Amino acid sequence: MRSIWNGAISFGLVSIPIKLVNATESHSISFRQIHTEDNGRIRYRKVCELEDREVSQAEIGKGYEDADGTIIPITDEDLAHLPIPTARTIEIVAFVPADRIDPLQMDAAYYLAATGAPAAKPYTLLREALKRSNKVAIAKYALRGRERLGMLRVVGDAIAMHGLLWPDEVRAPEGVAPDVDVTVRDKELDLADALMDTLGEVDLDDLHDEYREALGEVIAAKAAGEAPPEVPEPAAGGKVLDLMAALESSVRAARESRGAEPGKEAEVRTLARSRTTPKETGGKKTTSAAAKKAAAKKTATPRKSTAAKQTPHRTTAKTTAKTTAKTTTKTAGKTAAAAKTTAKATAKKAGEKKTAAKKTAARKRSA
Repeated sequence: MRSIWNGAISFGLVSIPIKLVNATESHSISFRQIHTEDNGRIRYRKVCELEDREVSQAEIGKGYEDADGTIIPITDEDLAHLPIPTARTIEIVAFVPADRIDPLQMDAAYYLAATGAPAAKPYTLLREALKRSNKVAIAKYALRGRERLGMLRVVGDAIAMHGLLWPDEVRAPEGVAPDVDVTVRDKELDLADALMDTLGEVDLDDLHDEYREALGEVIAAKAAGEAPPEVPEPAAGGKVLDLMAALESSVRAARESRGAEPGKEAEVRTLARSRTTPKETGGKKTTSAAAKKAAAKKTATPRKSTAAKQTPHRTTAKTTAKTTAKTTTKTAGKTAAAAKTTAKATAKKAGEKKTAAKKTAARKRSA
């Protein structure tokens, strides 16, 4: 690989001669600007605005435009004599855990190649020290006319360097997050967690640029004088009204795409967190895959359950009717018997009075 910068890594008093090579390459398809009437190339000519003539690359230098429009020329010699120690050196300033680096700071990636046999030993020493410490090295270096920040880490048997943005170059995410209060229920989090588990992981080597492949097919077809392949219409995106239903559908689709049983409900794993009571959620009912599964089981045998419930009702009604009839009859019998006893008692008293009256009348006649 062609080097783009030559210098050394400064590791304390250790100096490691290295060369810098690009670690990435672009495979994107680039276009040229053309004149649509005759396909002629559109080119830009560099013209001096004072002399109104085109100038060659050898006549072009650098200049800084001041606030009032004044141009201050800066030569390569001026840049070469900048009073910075990193002009030809990658100076390691600290070693930190990798998770201390914000991914937002990541920039271009390079490989650091040892230059010659003398660099092999210190290069290997630095590589193994990084491995054993599980840390990355933070360094400063100068490239293309400016001092930059970098992170050194081990990739296989090589040392790679990621250019880093300076901390003040990373913007704060102000005004990006939603500015409305939103309550996410535990059921929704459970389904989102189930969807993440179902989608699982992916081997990044299996991913490829489908847009570039499709664009290549279009270019090949037009070059051969054929009609470009038809592109399928993208699925119309509808407005999501029910987040729970959308999550459940996503889980089912993800399971089916990975060969799971199409009709099988997704397994929802409860997150290890405090549960929200119905009172806290405003008493609203939430539907989850587990709740639907339980409801499906209940619905699967409705006739049997209904029949089992209906029979005792009919039997109870009949039993109640018989008991009521028996009670009524028994009560009526008791009432009749009581009336009969009362009548007998009344008749007996009447007879006793009549007998007493006869005896009294007989005593009066005898007297």
